[in-house]
Amino acid sequence: MTIRYIASSRLPTPWATFTMHGFEDEATGKDHIALTLGDTADGQPVLGRVHSECLTGDALFSMRCDCGYQLQEALKRIAETGRGVLLYLRQEGRGIGLLNKIRAYHLQDQGADTVEANEQLGFSADLRRYDLCLPMLEHLGIDALQLMTNNPRKVEALTRVGVEVTERVGLTTGLNPHNEHYLSTKAGKLGHMMALGDFTAASDVDTERKP
Repeated sequence: MTIRYIASSRLPTPWATFTMHGFEDEATGKDHIALTLGDTADGQPVLGRVHSECLTGDALFSMRCDCGYQLQEALKRIAETGRGVLLYLRQEGRGIGLLNKIRAYHLQDQGADTVEANEQLGFSADLRRYDLCLPMLEHLGIDALQLMTNNPRKVEALTRVGVEVTERVGLTTGLNPHNEHYLSTKAGKLGHMMALGDFTAASDVDTERKP
């Protein structure tokens, strides 16, 4: 894995002004970014999230998943803490790509769940890679994460590639009538540690979400 640092800049957001760091995966040509806030290189565990790209949720405000909601909530929590990191990885659709994700959505429209749709297309449930995270974090001087995720498999995957995770911090947000089955499938088939009762009421979340 060859990750090359490109440049950094300020990124003002509704929650805080982050520093955006650009990286290139020379093997695939894909670009990835990290957003940091505060002193993340002081040797102490850093509140962070490893977020895989979801164009439909992050940019188009889709309510079929919880991705965009989680992205905004993670940035909000980092801002409230005053210190943290978010790695934004270009791994659309749990690694299957945008067009295959649309194909998977079509199968879900016909009754398949999110895991079944991937499998019917010939993919495993999750094709994401996390080996690129360690060199990005090392460049930023980050030794350990307090990781915001509901997915224990993500914790295990990051640990296997050498990232120290000192704590898993739950990130349950974004429940609505359009993604309730999707979230139930993630809990039941993919082992995500959440229950529907953990979420804010759907009506509250829907009205609070902002571009």
